[in-house]
Order: sequence, then C-alpha cells, then structure tokens
Amino acid sequence: MGYAAMKGLVLLLALVVAALAVGAGSVQPGKPMVPAMFVLGDSTLDVGNNNYLPGKDVPRANMPFYGIDFPGRPKPTGRFSNGYNIADFIAQKLGFDRSPTAYLALKSRNYLVASALVRGVSYASAGAGILDSTNAGNNIPLSKQLHYFASTKVEMEAAWGSRNVPKILAKSFFLLGIGSNDLFQTKPQTPAEVATLYATLISNYSAAITDLYGMGARKFGIINVGRVGCVPIVRLLSATGTCNENLNNYSVGFASAVKSALAGLAPKLPGFAYSIGDSFAATQTTFNPRSLGFKSADSACCGTGRLGAEGGLCTRNATLCTNRDAYVFWDWVHPTQRAAEIGAKGLFDGPAELTWPISFKQLAQK
Repeated sequence: MGYAAMKGLVLLLALVVAALAVGAGSVQPGKPMVPAMFVLGDSTLDVGNNNYLPGKDVPRANMPFYGIDFPGRPKPTGRFSNGYNIADFIAQKLGFDRSPTAYLALKSRNYLVASALVRGVSYASAGAGILDSTNAGNNIPLSKQLHYFASTKVEMEAAWGSRNVPKILAKSFFLLGIGSNDLFQTKPQTPAEVATLYATLISNYSAAITDLYGMGARKFGIINVGRVGCVPIVRLLSATGTCNENLNNYSVGFASAVKSALAGLAPKLPGFAYSIGDSFAATQTTFNPRSLGFKSADSACCGTGRLGAEGGLCTRNATLCTNRDAYVFWDWVHPTQRAAEIGAKGLFDGPAELTWPISFKQLAQK
C-alpha cells in the first residue's frame, strides 16, 4: 500500500471512530468518557511541543534524566517529569492511555486531524504564560496556543464536516493550566501593582476561554495556580529554605480572581460547564508527605547543590535520587510522576474542597 493510500486509510478509520464517539449516548465499557481531550497550558502539561521550537533559551525536557520512569519508554519524551505528568493522569482518568500528543509533533508527522478527532491535541508549552510578554520568544504563549487550536478546528472541519466537528468539541474535555509563569516573572511589589497584574491576567484569561467557547468548547477543566512560593528554586532564595509566602499569597489572590471570573462568565455562555481544580488546596490537603510516603517535599530529586535547585533543569550531570516516588519535586520546579498522579486523582474524584463547583469527573460526565 502506498504512503498516500495508507494515510487515507488511517484518516478514514479515525473518522469512523470519531463518529461512533459522537453518536454514543453514554460511555461504553472500556471507552473514553469524552471524544477527545485538548490541552492548553505551561510546562506542567507540556508533552513535547517545546522540542520543536528553535532557540537556545527555549526550555526543553529532551535530555536524561527526564523520562527515566516513563512506562515502556525510559527516555526523554518532552515532559518535565521523570515519567507521566498531570495531563497524562487526567487523560487516563478520562479513559485514554495518556495525554494527547503535542501539536507540533502531530504537524510534523501529518497526523493532526486523525489525532484531533479521536484523542485530542496538546498545545501546552513550557514557559508559557497568559501574557505574550511572559518568557517572550521562548515558548508558545496562550494566545498562539489558541491560534493553533483554531487552525486545528479548520482542518478537522475540512475532513469531517462543519456540522460534525462542533458535536465532537462540545463533548470533549478542555484542560487548561497556566498562570504560574506570569506570577514568577512579573513579581509585583505594591498592592496597586498586584491589582493591575490580576486585572490584566484575568482579562486575557477570560478572553481566551471565551474564544475557546466560541470555537465550540463547552467543558473546561481549569487547574489553578498552586503554591508557587514553595518550589525548590524559590526556597533556594531563602537562607533557611522556607517558602516565599508573598508569592504564595499572589497565587491565592489570582486563583480567587479566576474563580470569580468564571462564575461571572457562566451565565453569559449557554452550555458552558467548568471545574476549577484548586492546586493550592490540593497541595495542602493531598500532599501530606509523611502519610503518603514522601520523604522530601522541599528538594529536587534531580538537580545539583542546595535543595537540588542550584543547577537549573535536571541534566545528565545532575545528582539523581534513588527513590523518585519519595520526592514531591522532580526538578527545581516540577512535580514527580507520583506527585502528579496523586494530584490528578484529587482533582478528578477527590475531596469536594479540591474542585469547584463540580469535580473533573462530574464535568466529563455532563
């Protein structure tokens, strides 16, 4: 079979599966809860988009020891983790094997439409922010991730029809996790600067969510910013290795602003459904280090120097802990595979205080 014919057959099979997914009235045993999952966000969700970006300052997880525990493939995958990240575990909760593939990887393989129709696409990019100015030039900012989704939708409609694609998108799960990098980079000092930053971030974030809604998205799973003042790279700035509570307070304030903004959007957008995952509460409620077997909640498993955070990203020359499951943090800022798994479980079907107004599971079932 020639390449063109094979590619056509793959697309045809994908379209058939997509039609079955859209036509199903309920979740079938062994089938995903939703037709597809679309992911937008930063490094906590990135599954390899940054590997395709040019530039020496682009953050990439394409070197050992990243991916050392990735199931069936112990090598770097573009995830900022020793294995799976939180997008993978939420995807598994939805019934998929892992997160959808990175957009730029799919484009390079000419497989974008087939994946978008039956599994979804990840647009997440390490270093990305809600603002285009955040780490500018070294990531795919949220605005460009939206542009990529829009172009994906156009290709989906060309293959499957403008009447069918909205049905797929309306039932799909849109996972968003972004904002931490904006807080890291901006570092507001005065109450007025904080208020201005919140207003700008919320305006852009609300516009992005509204744009996604306008393109057909209806189910939004939002992972709010967590305790960014307690990651190893921030603790390193303290002589005693303590958290930066000012930065944590910014996170709390921003998370509260997101919650208010979505509550305000909902009445204006018919059919709009959402769940906010409270990462800050999750780290307080779920990450009880001792009860869960963690031995370290402040140091990087893979790194160099004090708290494993002095040398930047995890590299082949870094010191690697022997028991990755005993650490909350994999590198200077990102969680380990086990921490991500526990976090995803809490946000999907954990205690009610971790999600609002419904859980990720309830959102998927709507």
